[in-house]
Amino acid sequence: MIEIPSDLHPDLVPLAFLLGNWAGAGVSDFPGSEQCNFGQEVSFSQDGRDFLEYTSHTWVLDSEGKKVRPLESESGYWRIDKHRKVEVVMVRDQGVVEIWYGELADQKPQIDLVTDAVARTAASGPYSGGKRLYGYVKSDLMWVGEKATPEVELRPYMSAHLKKVVTPEEVEAMAKGLGGLPDDGIAFFK
Repeated sequence: MIEIPSDLHPDLVPLAFLLGNWAGAGVSDFPGSEQCNFGQEVSFSQDGRDFLEYTSHTWVLDSEGKKVRPLESESGYWRIDKHRKVEVVMVRDQGVVEIWYGELADQKPQIDLVTDAVARTAASGPYSGGKRLYGYVKSDLMWVGEKATPEVELRPYMSAHLKKVVTPEEVEAMAKGLGGLPDDGIAFFK
C-alpha cells in the first residue's frame, strides 16, 4: 500500500511510492570490476519541500549472504514536474556527480532515467554515463542500472530487489489501526 504523508509537497505525490526505507540484495557485474552479489539499503525521505532526499549504501556479500565490505554509496535529490518529468542530482562516493533526467511512466509507478551530465574527480574511475529503471512491483522496489565508460559501451551493471523496511514504531501504528481480532483469531483470515 502506498501512503501519502500529509506534509508531502503536492508536486511529489506521484513519487510517494518511493518514500521510506528499503533493503534487499542484488547483483553487480561490469568488465574490469568484481562480479558479486550485494546487499543494499536505500532511503527516500522528505521534509515538506519540493524534493525527495535519497541515500543508498551497498556492500559485497559472501556466499552465505554476510557483509564483506562496502561497495558503493550515493546520495542525492529527486524532483518531478507537472509533466511527470523527473530530475535527479546524485553524488557517489567514487568521486562522481551526476544529473539524471527521465520520466515517470503513465499509469504505473516506473521511472526511466538517463544521465545528462557527469562530472568526475581525478581519483574516480572511468565513467561516461548511464541509465536506470526503477519500478514499484507488488509492494517491492526494483531497479536496474546501466553504465558506460570510454572503453565499455552502455550495458547493465547492477540490479536489486528491495523490500520496504518496517520499524517497530510502524508495526505499533499498524497494530493500533487493526482494532480487535475476532475471538477465535481464525475468522480474521476468512
